[in-house]
Amino acid sequence: MNLLPAWKRLRTPFLLCFLALLALGSAGKATIQYTVSLEHPEQHLFHVTMTIPEVKGEVTVQMAAWNALYQIRDFSAHLQQVEAFVGAEKAPIEKLDKQTWRIDGNGTVTVRYATYWDEVGPFGTQLNSEHAFINPAMILFYVPDRQAEAVSVPLNEIASDWRIQSAARIICAHSGPHSACSAESPSYGTFADSPMEIGKFQEFDLPGALPRVTVVVHGEKWRRKLIEEDLKKICEYEIKLMDGAPFDHYMFLLHIGKGAGGGGMEHSFSTAIGVSSDEYLASVAAHEFFHLWNVKRIRPASLEPVDYTKEQYTRALWFAEGVTSTYGSYTLVRTGIWNKDHFYDDLSEQITELEGRPANRWQSAEQSSLDAWLEKYPLYNQPEVSVSYYTKGQVLGDLLDILIRDRTNNAKSLDDVLRSMNQDFAKQGKFYRDSLDVRLEAEKVAGSSFEEFFQKYVAGSEPFPYQQILGLAGLKLQATEQRRATLGFSAERDPSGALAVKSVDPDGLAAQAGLRVGDVIVAWNGGEPPRRIGRWIYEQKPGDMLKLKVRREEKEISMEFPVGEMKETVYAVFEDPEAGGKARNIREGLLRGETASANGH
Repeated sequence: MNLLPAWKRLRTPFLLCFLALLALGSAGKATIQYTVSLEHPEQHLFHVTMTIPEVKGEVTVQMAAWNALYQIRDFSAHLQQVEAFVGAEKAPIEKLDKQTWRIDGNGTVTVRYATYWDEVGPFGTQLNSEHAFINPAMILFYVPDRQAEAVSVPLNEIASDWRIQSAARIICAHSGPHSACSAESPSYGTFADSPMEIGKFQEFDLPGALPRVTVVVHGEKWRRKLIEEDLKKICEYEIKLMDGAPFDHYMFLLHIGKGAGGGGMEHSFSTAIGVSSDEYLASVAAHEFFHLWNVKRIRPASLEPVDYTKEQYTRALWFAEGVTSTYGSYTLVRTGIWNKDHFYDDLSEQITELEGRPANRWQSAEQSSLDAWLEKYPLYNQPEVSVSYYTKGQVLGDLLDILIRDRTNNAKSLDDVLRSMNQDFAKQGKFYRDSLDVRLEAEKVAGSSFEEFFQKYVAGSEPFPYQQILGLAGLKLQATEQRRATLGFSAERDPSGALAVKSVDPDGLAAQAGLRVGDVIVAWNGGEPPRRIGRWIYEQKPGDMLKLKVRREEKEISMEFPVGEMKETVYAVFEDPEAGGKARNIREGLLRGETASANGH
């Protein structure tokens, strides 16, 4: 994508009018235009009018089935009252499948509909009395064979108490008490990759950041100084690591506080992040900012071109996401946001998580990547069924880095592989062939074969040789068996923020007390459910009592039961005091991002 953003602070409304222009191949000619009304935000309804010129006989419109997550989410399920017109007359419209409509008409065709959204977090779209956060692909139809046309987004009657920010280019003309503005992108796909924050928010640029980095914050109880310091360290380090920034202007769209959702979503010139507290921001931001290169530009061919109608299968998420997590942890320790003990603890947690899942014995990193589209099903996420390509990929990244450093006497590293892929693929406008080109680039950097490593540990599911490879970096891995408390159930927050029970151990004490899948937990030991349930259960002892109040079919039910007990193997990474000089140099190279090469990296 080739978007040159130019952003200005805007005043925006309870009425937002939206989207499009410019003819195919002609930057000044109007094409598809959208108007989106936010007039009654408390109703959570976007009222959309889509105007399609130059229709000859019929036109097909579609609503994306997926965006932002590798999940089919069927955004058309949010639609209401889809109708079409030619002039003032209703036009024949036929629904062909769950996301496709065919409209008969000539000349200019207008499509009108409403779509309901109140889904919190960076992967959703939300409209309420506080703000609007929009992932455009979730609310806007597109014409399948006209996605390449440039997009202009008119924004009229912008009120004085709301503003808008986005990576889309914003142009404003001021007249009287209102502003007339438009957001522009070179294609539908680029606009779909440019979420918008609309409402009352705070905004600032990172001091001294070059190129420019803007931070937009919707939320409460956050510390500007902490955010500025951490984000500046992250951005400066990763830009230097990758030999320059692929943007003129970048934007962090942050939602902070209770009910902000969780996680982050990368975009070509921005990221949307939701965290409950600013203390969790750095770890998410380090991962999402590195996506500027890995996945947004260093991109697997299996994800191109984007097809919004169905799953796009790739074997490369272990690299695109997992190795991005490797670099998230590298960034944090190399900038001093983490100390080295925190880095070792994080790696220990990843190994413990990976080795604690029975599915690790048979599901490879590539298969986990292919199966990403199954993650929306609670059963698939159970330890016996799957491993995370994030976790397995992060550990693979560390092990591969150590091997490259060992084979080159610490003269080269995984850093060089990422830079090489950036040069050979991203900057050439090419896409890489999943794991194959990752292996070939690693071999080019290291000067030796990694075929066996990739066959066994990337395409295959053989046990990782931790002790052997970690030893090359002066590290050891210690396994201890512990008895710890277990809940006997799992729970996750749904898009509304409610904590819903996702699974229940049929033989556990929670099941015996009557807890069921689908129960919504409204009280936990007489108070709010803990924000980090894993941390809560870690601090309990087997036999401690848990009192829950749950909502089930509009009824509230109270129950009480003791937490159970389970055996767990916990892994700990620590430094080997007897490591030799070469291994110590490799270890320091990992922690500091240094090599013995003469190029300064």
